[in-house]
Amino acid sequence: MLSKLENQIQILNSKSSVWSVMEEMTQSENQEEAFYVCDIGNIIKKYLNWKKLMPRVETYYAVKCNDHPFVLETLATLGTGFDCASKEEISKILDLNVQPTRIIFANPAKPESHIKYAETVNILRMTFDNQLELEKIKRSHPNAELILRIKYDDEMAHYKFGGKFGCDHLTEAPELLTKAQQLGIKVIGVSFHIGSGSQNPKVYGEAIKAARHVFDLASNIGFKFNILDIGGGFPGAHGTSIEEISKNVNENINLHFSDPSIKIVAEPGRYYVDSAFTVATRIHSIATTKPDSTGIFTYMYYVNTGAYSTFMNVFFNEQYKPQALNKNKRDKKYPTIIWGPTCDSLDKICEKNKMPKMNIGDWIAFENMGAYTLTISSNFNGFPIPKVHGVVCEKLWKKYKHLMMGSEIKFDNCKEHLRCQLSEKLLYSNKFSSVN
Repeated sequence: MLSKLENQIQILNSKSSVWSVMEEMTQSENQEEAFYVCDIGNIIKKYLNWKKLMPRVETYYAVKCNDHPFVLETLATLGTGFDCASKEEISKILDLNVQPTRIIFANPAKPESHIKYAETVNILRMTFDNQLELEKIKRSHPNAELILRIKYDDEMAHYKFGGKFGCDHLTEAPELLTKAQQLGIKVIGVSFHIGSGSQNPKVYGEAIKAARHVFDLASNIGFKFNILDIGGGFPGAHGTSIEEISKNVNENINLHFSDPSIKIVAEPGRYYVDSAFTVATRIHSIATTKPDSTGIFTYMYYVNTGAYSTFMNVFFNEQYKPQALNKNKRDKKYPTIIWGPTCDSLDKICEKNKMPKMNIGDWIAFENMGAYTLTISSNFNGFPIPKVHGVVCEKLWKKYKHLMMGSEIKFDNCKEHLRCQLSEKLLYSNKFSSVN
């Protein structure tokens, strides 16, 4: 897998960066379409940072967040697990020679055909949150190992899931566990998801305490739980940190789940990929508005990917910060609106920003574009989804490659202790362990 990945990415020397690569690519006469640059090294650093801050919590990457091969192959080689939500996602991960034991089918509401598929490929662990789902799993995959999804939202999260998924840990969980016992179904643990883009670290602690209540309840009626899944919601943009979250998680795990035989896992998505992707867009048309009372024009730039592709999260109030490529930062700046390429008047990427005066053929870049971009993009109006150009720092890649090459087969056999050994060597033996 490493050799395949290496053949598809650009190895950067110490004088190069994501920005220099983008500037070079945009100066090519053959480059007209928008494109992403994926920094593989950023993903590796995130993995190492997680291991340092939350060593007991294993990550099962949320495939729905970004399923580009560069991401999946890098994480598979590092030895992460995977949170899959469908037959297609499971198949994609198994094609990377990832063992079924490293996959959780973490969709509480699954089509029955997908449950049957999970049985045929030996995926055992899956989530549920209601009685009908229990009965469906009993019919289609009676040997499954189930994880009860409880509801616990961070009210400040960008996207909350409690309205769609999860049972009440006080009132509904007891009934569901009793029903599972009657059906003879194995339930092995609890999961929750406080919401994507969580803003309140303390909610993790509250949810962990709620999960402890369900563990105790399960023990009293004869179940022996062995896994706690603390879900996702971990930020990953430049300038964000999971340090406060990790302190809260570690403190509450030590308080409520000190038994080392209980496996603690999480389902980070945007944490791994948000800052790893930057997109470059090309201006193909320009217009101006009427001058305001002070005589200032607003420049409107039309670029070649928009809200129906790369910037679909604008419909959910995502705020994008444009950066002009190949322009002097000292140039005078003007009010700017950036439009996508489609015929829809809703295809507006951002406004109320100030940028240097741009020309047709100039490029605008946006950082933090790795989460929920590629996986929800469309080619509406016939405009293509931007392709991805992978890069990695040469020194980091050499160290990563040296440590991983001899252990790739062992990773696929899920030798957990070896993965941890290699992670620690990479983390503590070089200067690339910090996350920029």
